[in-house]
Amino acid sequence: MPKLYTVNDLMTADPDTIGLAAPLREVLIRMKEDGCRQLPVVDDAGRLVGIITDRDVRLSMNSPLVLRERWQDEALLESVTAEGCMTADPVTVSPQTPAYRAAEILCSHKFGALPVVDERVLVGIITVTDIMNRFIEDQREGNEGTA
Repeated sequence: MPKLYTVNDLMTADPDTIGLAAPLREVLIRMKEDGCRQLPVVDDAGRLVGIITDRDVRLSMNSPLVLRERWQDEALLESVTAEGCMTADPVTVSPQTPAYRAAEILCSHKFGALPVVDERVLVGIITVTDIMNRFIEDQREGNEGTA
């Protein structure tokens, strides 16, 4: 019988976050440095208030209906903030949530990640990649010596 994982078993603990007032340029730099596609957004007290994804940034920057010059893109990167394009009050899970339930939520909503909160405090993030990596690992272990 397969092991029943919880979100705590698969999540990235203590994820990097971004503040509400961070300009999009900072969001993009942080995502590139961390090699991630989403960042939890926190207020000044460190409480989770949203999540911003690379898709949110792209949608804020690229309208097929508006032609802009490069300097205008640069101005947007400095003037638009995380708060201006994040998803507020994101769907969250707890560390004790069964991992399969988190996977169901990710699939049904087509999310790439879910913030993990414990008593209203951000403690981690679980991504589709986290779940797929565990699946791959389990499948490899289960198939050792059979190929």
